[in-house]
Amino acid sequence: MSWRGTQVLVTGGASFIGSALVDALVDRGARVRVVDNFSSGRRSNIEHHLKSGSIDLWEGDLLEPEVSSSVVRGMEVVFHLAADHGGRGYVDLHQAACASNLTLDGLLFRACHRQGVGKIVYASSGCVYPNFRQTDPSEILFLTEEMAGPPYDADNMYGWAKLMAEMTLRAYYQDFGMKSASCRYFTVYGERGHENHAVIAMIARAFVGQNPFVVWGNGEQIRNWTYVGDIVEGTLRAAEVIDDSTAVNLGTMERVRVLDAVHEVLRHTGHKATIELHPEMPTGPMNRGQTIPLPGNSSAGSPRSSSSMGSIARSIGTSLRKNARKWRPFSMTY
Repeated sequence: MSWRGTQVLVTGGASFIGSALVDALVDRGARVRVVDNFSSGRRSNIEHHLKSGSIDLWEGDLLEPEVSSSVVRGMEVVFHLAADHGGRGYVDLHQAACASNLTLDGLLFRACHRQGVGKIVYASSGCVYPNFRQTDPSEILFLTEEMAGPPYDADNMYGWAKLMAEMTLRAYYQDFGMKSASCRYFTVYGERGHENHAVIAMIARAFVGQNPFVVWGNGEQIRNWTYVGDIVEGTLRAAEVIDDSTAVNLGTMERVRVLDAVHEVLRHTGHKATIELHPEMPTGPMNRGQTIPLPGNSSAGSPRSSSSMGSIARSIGTSLRKNARKWRPFSMTY
């Protein structure tokens, strides 16, 4: 598929992942519109595109029906990344805020259907998977797409909203033929990452010299961290080959303990500190790893995957250059 000249909307396009996707679409020659309310997105992430005139920016709140209806008009593909979200502490402690995603997604999907949008590519999450499957970190567990349920037991309201959005897109495809794909992101890190997410939080606190170095949980939590560039490539691939509302995992199959990631960050930053565990704090599932679709088994294939540990050094260098002046000690979330 050629993206050149394609009319594309990226919701949440000034955010961490959204802005990386905007970069890739502009590079491919797409005609890109961005909508963002800047609740977590940053204008600096897309400033270079604004200066060059390569994107059309709409500042607005997609929870307002007139915004959703207007911004999707004339679009061929909508990449829907906008959401009320945060790190592990936010997902655990802000249930009503995360529930607003149910309304946001519903308004946008209805607007896309009414305006005749060709396809929606939805940023879903590993939080759709049942909590009861993810309790034992000693189990070698790789979540496959069909394991989302039934039975269903999503991760807090954030996970339930993502799961409901996937089901809604499936219903729109079955009832109206509206094309879509859902991409289940697992913990993403990389350049422009926000400090309330684990890896960037680790880097920031190492940079400001936090000692003792606080880690939420017992450190045994298993995560599947994925570099943002790989997520972008997988999202574009899903947009190119999936029409029937299928949901696919995006990421690597690398299982990483939180403690191992902490040691890697400390090693790369040269920060020597005592690690202090806080098992009373929000930790999320203890065992979250995934199976990615392999070529021949899924129309989406898999993104080009970097080693989680191998890409941390790259994130450290970029993060320190861009954020050295503003970082101050703060808590770490997963």
